[in-house]
Amino acid sequence: MDILRWDRPPRLSRRANAVVTGAGSGIGRAFAVELARRGGRVVCADIDPVRAKETVGLVVQAGGEGLDIACDVTDEEQVRELADSAEKWFGAAASLVINNAGIGIGGNVIGATPKRDWEATLSVNLWGVIYGCEIFVPRLRAKGSGGIINVASAASFGAAPRMGAYNVSKAGVLSLSETLAAELSGTGVAVTVLCPTFVKTNIVDNPGIEESAAKLATNLMKWTGVSEESVARKTLDANDRGQLHVLPQVDAKILWLFKRAVPATYTRALGLVERIAR
Repeated sequence: MDILRWDRPPRLSRRANAVVTGAGSGIGRAFAVELARRGGRVVCADIDPVRAKETVGLVVQAGGEGLDIACDVTDEEQVRELADSAEKWFGAAASLVINNAGIGIGGNVIGATPKRDWEATLSVNLWGVIYGCEIFVPRLRAKGSGGIINVASAASFGAAPRMGAYNVSKAGVLSLSETLAAELSGTGVAVTVLCPTFVKTNIVDNPGIEESAAKLATNLMKWTGVSEESVARKTLDANDRGQLHVLPQVDAKILWLFKRAVPATYTRALGLVERIAR
């Protein structure tokens, strides 16, 4: 017996049978293409079937195999059908699930945020991830190996003013992921939660975001945002290592540490920024 031998755990993102929601654009599309580069087969799910099909074309160009499926993640039965269709296409349960579908809402203070904005944001950003976990996790647990990546945001702990609905939805995803990681400890299933600040995507192209807030976010993306491709690579590598939290940018790490070191001071600082911006 070679006592010096050390067998590294398999890298989940290599030749994965992966399901990606919100794969029609942004980070979801970047995940799908990167998985294809790693030799994977990818089910590209999106509420927009045209965009899902476009992503499959990019997956094939990158050397992978792809299947496009139209799926509204706010509908539990559609998510269940997605899991069943993926399993049928793979010939086995998915080995990696990425709950990425999300929308951006912001610009109004709490008390002036329309109920429809709360409902839409929580339906997609939180319930979409809950359904993805409730439906795919038992299959991953039974498989005894695999990975799940939930896309949250630095908003999950940043608590920026005028983003109440979005903050709450992403805080739920963070808490859900941390709970899930504890529950899946020792099962062979790795859980990762992605918490970026600004990524250069089309998430602000949403009528639910107040115009001035959308312009500010667009400018911040332009000057401080990182590419969705780099975020996808870092997150897949982190899941391979069994890493729970991924904060891909320096500003996200600073916010994370600041909030935890001096939470009251952090909140007062946000309040000062809000008063200045009024």
